[in-house]
Amino acid sequence: MNSQISLIQSIDALLPQTQCGLCGHRDGCLPYAQSIAEGEEANKCVPGGQPVADALAQLLNRPKPIAEKSVWPIQADGRPQRMKAVIREDECIGCTKCINACPVDAIIGSGKLMHSILTDLCTGCELCIPPCPVDCIDLVEDAQHGLTEEQRIHEQHDLRRRYYAHIQREEKRRIDRKGPVVRAEINTELFAQFSAQSSNLPVIEVIEKPAETLVTVDAQTTIQLAKLRTQIKKLEKQLSVREDVRKRTQLEELTQQLQDLQG
Repeated sequence: MNSQISLIQSIDALLPQTQCGLCGHRDGCLPYAQSIAEGEEANKCVPGGQPVADALAQLLNRPKPIAEKSVWPIQADGRPQRMKAVIREDECIGCTKCINACPVDAIIGSGKLMHSILTDLCTGCELCIPPCPVDCIDLVEDAQHGLTEEQRIHEQHDLRRRYYAHIQREEKRRIDRKGPVVRAEINTELFAQFSAQSSNLPVIEVIEKPAETLVTVDAQTTIQLAKLRTQIKKLEKQLSVREDVRKRTQLEELTQQLQDLQG
């Protein structure tokens, strides 16, 4: 088991820690690292591009695969263009949904007040865009071109720490939360296991949620259904203007989630 954990940690160290879910693992880089260690293809990290796919192949002693394509142009270093999210602040209604969705806590603001994105911390994961009810978030090219290997490693460490802190805070709020949980499927036991073994990561505690009444569960399901329908309508609207393979896949996944919840 220790050798397996060590392998997962080595894989996770190569992933960019954008926590974007574009690999198909909506809860970030660590679950994908675990899945790679168990045999999944190591070419699905879209923001990492070909360099990450090659590095993983070398680590795992596998043939070098072709990395999943990005919708953004490929840069000189072989990685897709880095993007940053920006809020059109005069259109923001202060709903706080983007704040809850940001995996690295790069958005600041309060309810019914204007929000702002700390662009230095934004990973361009796009997770804040679907929840926004007024479509006031845009993606723009990151003006910073290229990072040294030392800078990249430092950035990954920082993003990993921020994500673990985000998970821990959300886990503590989960019990008393009255609204929908943004990332209800997080395997907190996996993150807790790894945080306990690293001195530079926030320690994640697994908190058991008390048994709920049927009324509470039904209310949460209703909220989740409403959220899914909103996201689906938004994606359908965006796809009617411009086709996008990644958004089309996301639409199919959300539609399946909606069908599963509806039974």
